[in-house]
Amino acid sequence: MTSTFGKLLIGTAALALTAGAALAQDVIIGHFGSPTPMQVARASGAFDAATGWTIEWRQFGSGTEVIAAMASGDVQVAELGSSPLAIGASQGVEYQLFMIAQGLGTAESLIAKEGSGIAALEDVRGKRIAVPVGSTAHYSLMGALAHAGIPEAEVEIINLPADQIAAAWDSGQVDAAFIWEPVQNQILQTGTFILGADQTAAWGYPTFDGWVVNTEFAAANPEAMAAFARTMNEANMAYLADPAAWTADSAPVKTIAEVTGAAADQVPNILKGFTFIPLADQMSETWLGGAAANLKTTADFLVKAGRIDAAVDDYAPFVNTAIAEAAK
Repeated sequence: MTSTFGKLLIGTAALALTAGAALAQDVIIGHFGSPTPMQVARASGAFDAATGWTIEWRQFGSGTEVIAAMASGDVQVAELGSSPLAIGASQGVEYQLFMIAQGLGTAESLIAKEGSGIAALEDVRGKRIAVPVGSTAHYSLMGALAHAGIPEAEVEIINLPADQIAAAWDSGQVDAAFIWEPVQNQILQTGTFILGADQTAAWGYPTFDGWVVNTEFAAANPEAMAAFARTMNEANMAYLADPAAWTADSAPVKTIAEVTGAAADQVPNILKGFTFIPLADQMSETWLGGAAANLKTTADFLVKAGRIDAAVDDYAPFVNTAIAEAAK
């Protein structure tokens, strides 16, 4: 015979399951497939468990694709580089930056093909450079050219998604590429490192990858969004706690290699090229706290470069600090 207390527990559990089923959401999240710690949490289902969502992870080849998907409402949350983020915001896309995924450093770089005649930035005049137009890599490339005093018209920009650059490289269609990992490591096998996004940042053109959310979706799901950010931070902190332990034969690196296609023996060095920002530091002026000003500077540069028609006066509405604060 079931006790009254037992009946109460069974009833409560049934209600919880019913409520959970009723509240469960199918959520599409965009990402670039970068070899980063979040891939371990993605593979384990940690994000689904923390948020209560049923997540479809959709990989994109460029920020332009992400902007279109966010603008259509098809994707609710996505990884997006700082320069395409500024482009979409300038066009009125209804999204908000809520977390810095990573600073790009040497994980995004200009690589010259062997035999191209490019040994330094000044040698790119007249050369064919592959880059996903509208991406952070494109912004860094434009910044590098501006720093060197090289008009963009003096190079041939080959607009290619990240997943097509290696093939174009191997077939001799390009002389150089400004691209991110893991493609960067692929082409480095027959290429030379010229400069990274850390250098262009030092020249006044900083870039980062961030996480954006549909504005209306964020307002309707504050607790789940905080859980998402908290899980992302836990993944990054697992790496930051002991980077040396993330060797080629370690479980997390093997997982990253399996889900991204990066070579396991290259993943440890790829990870070193990123700057992962703990939640405790997200609100600094360098990162989320200064993101509105960063986006404004980026957008103003893109206007001068003829890449967008106009910048908005204030990018603060496109930055959401409440989610990161709630996740602490």
